[in-house]
Amino acid sequence: MESGAVGTCGNSPLSKGGMFLKGDPWRAVWGFVIHAALMLTVCRLGLVLWQWERVGTAGVALRILVSGLRMDLVMISYLVALPVVLAPFLNGFVRTHALWRFFSSVWLSASLCFLFFMEAATPFFISEYDTRPNRLFVEYLGYPKEIVTMLVTGYKAELLFGFVALGGILFFVRRIYPEMCRSRSSWGLLSRLLVTPLVALLVVAGARSSLGHRPANPSTVAFSTDHLLNSLSLSSGYALFYAIYGMSYETDASDIYGKMPVSRMLQLVRESATGNVGDFGDEAIPTAHELTTGLERTEPLNLVILLEESLGAEFVGRMGGLPLTPHLDALAEEGLFFDRLYATGTRSVRGIEAVTTGFFPTPGRSVVKLGKSQTNFFSLASFLKTKGYKTRFVYGGTANFDNMKSFFLGNGFDEVIEEKDYKTYRFKGSWGVSDEDLFTKAHEVLSADGETPSFTLVFSSSNHSPFEFPDGAIDLYEAPKATVNNAVKYADYALGRFFEMAKASRYWDRTLFLVVADHNSRVYGNSLVPIERFRIPALIIGPGVTPSVYGALASQADLPPTLLSLIGVSGKTPMIGRDLLNMPEGLVGRAVMQFYKNQAYMEGEHVVVLQPGKVHRQFRYDGIQLMEEALDPLLEEKALAHAQWASWSYSKGKYRLP
Repeated sequence: MESGAVGTCGNSPLSKGGMFLKGDPWRAVWGFVIHAALMLTVCRLGLVLWQWERVGTAGVALRILVSGLRMDLVMISYLVALPVVLAPFLNGFVRTHALWRFFSSVWLSASLCFLFFMEAATPFFISEYDTRPNRLFVEYLGYPKEIVTMLVTGYKAELLFGFVALGGILFFVRRIYPEMCRSRSSWGLLSRLLVTPLVALLVVAGARSSLGHRPANPSTVAFSTDHLLNSLSLSSGYALFYAIYGMSYETDASDIYGKMPVSRMLQLVRESATGNVGDFGDEAIPTAHELTTGLERTEPLNLVILLEESLGAEFVGRMGGLPLTPHLDALAEEGLFFDRLYATGTRSVRGIEAVTTGFFPTPGRSVVKLGKSQTNFFSLASFLKTKGYKTRFVYGGTANFDNMKSFFLGNGFDEVIEEKDYKTYRFKGSWGVSDEDLFTKAHEVLSADGETPSFTLVFSSSNHSPFEFPDGAIDLYEAPKATVNNAVKYADYALGRFFEMAKASRYWDRTLFLVVADHNSRVYGNSLVPIERFRIPALIIGPGVTPSVYGALASQADLPPTLLSLIGVSGKTPMIGRDLLNMPEGLVGRAVMQFYKNQAYMEGEHVVVLQPGKVHRQFRYDGIQLMEEALDPLLEEKALAHAQWASWSYSKGKYRLP
């Protein structure tokens, strides 16, 4: 025994098998590596079996399991890095062994519990978002009330299983790691100094998992156009940490999809917006241009936007979906219905971003949540305030969710009405009061308005998991009650009830209404971008709007300029969306869709998909599926220009009122 090292190896389970060098300082670490790798592999196998319909073949399953083990070792290597460095200097020495035992026992136990907790949470997350936990998991941690209520209400059995399983892993680590970490290394100082660099090199190699210039990352094991299958090759702990790491880099699309000169980017974006770059001349706000009204009004109309939660085309009868929206279908006969409108993203904040600001999506967070856009960022509210409008946001839940309240109040909204402002209500669920209560409140505030024109954004929430709504309100479409189909039917009922009240009101004849979805429900699929899941309904109804169907391709971001045109308000805006009722000749309909890190630019039936660090690909979309075709260089440039413009204009402060 050398240099103060104490005793020999204790009687840990690992010491009996002679699997490692006798008396080495890292025995507990090696035990953790085995436990973590086995646990993650078993959990992954369970997910593969659960999603077998998507996995499909034994070959794909094997690939996921092998790639998964590789990426698990990356995560495990990062977790053991600190114990590996400390072990040779603490384990086995008289004055430091107690410290080593305490630290290693706590560190390794906490690490295994964290890995298991993330795996236990994964089925919940996949059921809701069709992927492993990512940055959304982090964002939702800021709203514990809503999330806990949703889980308790909608996932009781899953929660019970999760708590039982977590209790089992806590029992395991409590029994195993304190005893494992009691083991004293018998190595002398010289042996430690000679072997430690080799062990450290092994950990670094495991963390990099690559001999190339860049270490392994999620794209290393990506093999499918199905995002879920690629995510199964990761552990949820790794997916979460990688998402957190990448959040600071996500807002610059040029770093993700490729760069182009700013001058060329602006040229293409301007041409796409109006067909004429001569319409733009303000270098301080390069996309600022004059928006003229499409209908002459003696006085501007009120504007009401009814933003419907998670209402995709597959739920709307007149769009070929399920017969769940009889009220919306009937209202569509009275106004302008958009049959080929596509959402810009898969989250509510994306819908809010597009509908209230006309901004196009980026691979990073929505501007609703980004720091530079909390003030002095263009919105319909800030623009209409300059025209003498009152502005308000009406919501049934807590308005700080997704940072809505801060963004709205900083960008032109005078008033925010939220859950605490409902003195009476019929029903309250996880996400606030019911849509009936929401629309009753909206009707009340609109009825109380005087002659001053107003802009009101109303955001529904009843059609959100766990799908809670009042008993007896509708004849259920199916059993049990708490399903998305029943919630959609209830949301449609509440919408119809609101329009009954509105038609009998004083404000009806001087108000333009937009009904539009924020996004579809549970957007997923086995395509790079599941285009069919981005199709959403939109209806404009009000004075002077001729009942008709707009059948050309359009984007959610085209709605704000179209609305301004219809209410009779003109002026300069930085929006690059189009007034769909006054489309310049020669322009083809287009839409931009953000799906995780992939962005699709669709023009007509042709779609360019941008992927991080990969060659851009082009497809033809026949309304059902994507079929790959040769890449059109100009279309590729347009796709890249729109992606880069959104990041550039945000970061440079170029999207604001003139």
